Amino acid sequence: MAGHHARCDDLFAVAENQAAQGHWEEATRALGAFGEEFDRHLRAEENVLFPAFESATGTRDGPTAVMRMEHERMRALLAQIDLALQAHDRQRIDDYASTLLILMQQHNVKEEGVLYPMCDQALGARAGETLTRLGLGGEAA
Repeated sequence: MAGHHARCDDLFAVAENQAAQGHWEEATRALGAFGEEFDRHLRAEENVLFPAFESATGTRDGPTAVMRMEHERMRALLAQIDLALQAHDRQRIDDYASTLLILMQQHNVKEEGVLYPMCDQALGARAGETLTRLGLGGEAA
């Protein structure tokens, strides 16, 4: 999972760089590629990992609730970046992208340092099967 975080980060950096240079078509394509991969990651967590963790622990009000809330905030920021990109507004792109980058970094630290180890512990022998069901290339948590 950490490997997939890095892949998403790399795709986002490409989009951000293209927009900063005013390469609007390239930035639009790069943001689309990032958005697709990012959404795939978030959906995998929300539809596979989080329910497996919640089933194993019996709680939906813990760390997965926080992660879902952060996912929605990141999706909203990505939508704002897309609108700013369509308007070719470098300042708004930079403002929203900076905010999204910080939020993604903080989010990833929480997942990689807290949630993923909790999932490994709670899922036990089912952790490997759950990772396979995520469909993110088999990256270990």
